[in-house]
Amino acid sequence: MTPIKPASGLAHSSSLWTIPAPRLAGVRDAPHIRLQRYSARQMAARQLRIPMHRRSLLTAGASAAAFAILPRLADAATARPPRPKSAFARLRDRYFLGAMRFNPVTATYLGGDGYSPALADINGKLRDYDPAALAREVAFYRGIQAANHAIAPKALAPQERIDHAVLEAQVGFILHQLVELRYHQRSIDTYMAEPFRGVDWQIQQMTDEGAGRLGTEREWRLVLQRVRAIPRYLEQAKHHLAAGVASGNRPDWRMVERDGLDGARNNADYFRKTLAEQAGAHLARRPFKGALLADLGPAAQAAAQAFDSFGRFLRDTYPAADRQDRFVIGEREYEWRVRHNLHEPRSAAQLFAYGQQQTAFYQAKVYAVAEEVAKDAGLALPFGTPEEKNASVRKVMEHLNDDSPKSDAELLAWYVDAGKRAVEYGRAQKLFDVPADYRLDVTWTPPVLRAAIDAAYYAAPPFKISGVGRFYLTPTGEDPAALRENNRASIADTAVHEGFPGHDWNYKYMSAHAAEISNIRWFTPGAVEDSASMWEDSMAAEGWGLYAEELMSEPAPGRPHGFYTAAEHLYELQGQLLRAVRIVVDVGIHTGRMSYDQAVDYFNANVDFVPGARARAASDPAAKAVFERAEKAIYRYSKWPTQAITYNLGKAGIVELREAYRKVRGPKFQAKDFHEDFMRMGTVPAPLIRDQLLAEARSKG
Repeated sequence: MTPIKPASGLAHSSSLWTIPAPRLAGVRDAPHIRLQRYSARQMAARQLRIPMHRRSLLTAGASAAAFAILPRLADAATARPPRPKSAFARLRDRYFLGAMRFNPVTATYLGGDGYSPALADINGKLRDYDPAALAREVAFYRGIQAANHAIAPKALAPQERIDHAVLEAQVGFILHQLVELRYHQRSIDTYMAEPFRGVDWQIQQMTDEGAGRLGTEREWRLVLQRVRAIPRYLEQAKHHLAAGVASGNRPDWRMVERDGLDGARNNADYFRKTLAEQAGAHLARRPFKGALLADLGPAAQAAAQAFDSFGRFLRDTYPAADRQDRFVIGEREYEWRVRHNLHEPRSAAQLFAYGQQQTAFYQAKVYAVAEEVAKDAGLALPFGTPEEKNASVRKVMEHLNDDSPKSDAELLAWYVDAGKRAVEYGRAQKLFDVPADYRLDVTWTPPVLRAAIDAAYYAAPPFKISGVGRFYLTPTGEDPAALRENNRASIADTAVHEGFPGHDWNYKYMSAHAAEISNIRWFTPGAVEDSASMWEDSMAAEGWGLYAEELMSEPAPGRPHGFYTAAEHLYELQGQLLRAVRIVVDVGIHTGRMSYDQAVDYFNANVDFVPGARARAASDPAAKAVFERAEKAIYRYSKWPTQAITYNLGKAGIVELREAYRKVRGPKFQAKDFHEDFMRMGTVPAPLIRDQLLAEARSKG
């Protein structure tokens, strides 16, 4: 496939879904071990060939249908007016619109300018961190919270009862972050990611004018406006970070170095050079090109200088010699987040024990399939003692590493091919109704995001037509050891998780049924994806991604490992094992049960089957690669408390709900019905939708 240029200016494979239906969106993270994946809130989207926003399209469709039947209603003087919204629906909409105004980059991510005329200029803004502006946010959210408390959930329609609980959780989290934690005093990663993501998502969503031209003059003028806002934004960030230092509310030193210093440098490079190059390429032969570039050039240089200044501020504010761990949030805060944000009733101690049980469960499955792969490959390996099992699993994986990509370009091509195979299998097994031209889009991760991401899925905006979702894959930098770890068998489950029937399929289906999913079920409070995020949506989104991996492993006629080969299934099980280990280390490091280094070592021993990798990293390239990968994973978990546990817990919730659904439906149960009913609920944790989903199952007759 010939690569084209993505918004980030990096070569990628391209794919479109050209079925005449509302276009779609996507989400975060990926599965297996060879690359730690993320997020997700995050692939290719349906591409409509008409210049309409989804909201306009839905309205137009309804109007056209109504117009077609009017001649049959000769006795009707006027059409029936739409049913007035309930008091709760009006409150919900006011909250959502206000939250979009306060969070312009999140609004861009969701396509907010296609949601409401009130957000028409939102893509020209960044969040206002002025203390007075934050005080206005607090007052707004407290007003919404009080109004929500005044509404009795039992008096609401079933779907509104769900939204009432979602709204309550979201507003409570936002106020907790702003007032109690004052998290804006330490959220360096937010300040580094938000400006770039805002601009990058804007460009991804621009109108395709054909012949390589992207964006209208108005769209580019909004980019210019946002870029001009960066220096003030970073000055406000400095103010809050300095206040955090003064009050002892400091970020962990790793965040200062990786997201802060590295992020400032990468951002400066992007705005100093890459953005102007992108704009010049996309504006080829446009009448407004000269004037736009004349304005954008100085604005981008000013933004680059602001990031340079921010980097100097970080070096002056946070001494390099300070290596004190500051990522632990404590048991009380951890349990609050688990119960309030994820709607999970178990204590930290119970979750820690559950994670250990799940780790043992999936290790046993890994051993069994590894032994099968060894026999098929003619490898005489012992699987007796635990030590023999671990050593043999690693030897099997080392054997599979012999079939590894020779370059980053070949690695990317293998991901594209695995995605195609998954879609073909889905069609053959009739798991879902898959359009004939459904394809996946895989692209290199932008440099600014590579500190936190190895592979991730980012959605197309649900509220507008333009823009595509992206499956981001971080290149190895042609590192032979890292390429070897990404062998052919290790790729399939990632393609399933991020593509079909994982995130890409999930979000395409949800967007096709967007009229049934309320606005706040798309919202990601705190941030789209960084340390300020709530992660409520991740229970359904990442839970679905992991559920999809397991679904594709179910045996089929002539396919004992389902979609996968035995070797691919080994890595799928390692992906399940990874998510189990994540529970142990996430609970462990945030509640003081584990140190950072203990978590890295536990990860190496229980996920990579390489105990002692730390000690061997200096002399063994393979041990160095797995050690660095584990350390990068633990860093992510250290700054995103509770996100890592949403995969396994979310999947378990979906499985439990499916079995309850099966019991209700009895002999009429069809997995396809459950999957569709579940996805139409949006990205809401299973406990919140359980009663309504089962009630709908009973009503099917």
